Amino acid sequence: MKFSGKNVLVTGASRGIGAQIAKTLAGYGLKVWINYRSGAEEAEAVKSEILAAGSQAETVGFDVTDEEAFVSAIKRIVEEDGELSYLVNNAGITKDKLAMRMKTEEFMAVIEANLKSAFIGCREALKVMGKKRFGSVVNVASIVGETGNAGQTNYAASKGGMIAMTKSFAQEAAPRGIRYNVVTPGFIATEMTDVLKEEIKEAFIAKIPLGRFGEPAEVAEAIAFLLSDHASYVTGETLKVNGGMMM
Repeated sequence: MKFSGKNVLVTGASRGIGAQIAKTLAGYGLKVWINYRSGAEEAEAVKSEILAAGSQAETVGFDVTDEEAFVSAIKRIVEEDGELSYLVNNAGITKDKLAMRMKTEEFMAVIEANLKSAFIGCREALKVMGKKRFGSVVNVASIVGETGNAGQTNYAASKGGMIAMTKSFAQEAAPRGIRYNVVTPGFIATEMTDVLKEEIKEAFIAKIPLGRFGEPAEVAEAIAFLLSDHASYVTGETLKVNGGMMM
């Protein structure tokens, strides 16, 4: 994979899919800034693994919903590296509950963590990338943002909003040569799916044409492609990584 930029910030990168994104992008030669909110030890472990493989990485701890902290982190990256080439907005949470029982604060907490944080990242990236007229952003949404899901009204709203927001940023950023795309993973094998009962896993897998859960590396490679020079004519697009669940 070819990259003309030199560094990338990955939010929510201390574990799960985010950690794999960080490792994959580091493997392609990018200096990776590993964001975490509370998992400092996990983030340092990801950094150590990347460094041991001969690549570059730094950790940067901040809450993505804290606008001032997010802005300061990007400022630090630009001061140290001279630029921010790429951004992956991966951080997010769930607070699942049937809509009729969901409190407004539970709805807004997920909107803040998932959608507001991505907006801050997209906006600040556009400011700094615009100065060099180069850059690429990938937002990590979800198949739920395209299909909806019972018990996840807040999550679906945040991810569906992310898809629409990405298209708007893509239109505004295109004249500056900056690209915005989104990836929508389906069921991916992570700690969240590991705790599911076997019968529940089987029921989910029965709905997936490829007959299995995806791997974090498969999501990471899709993101790497969209960030890279190989996708230089791709912007405002939604890349589905779901094993065929939504064709």
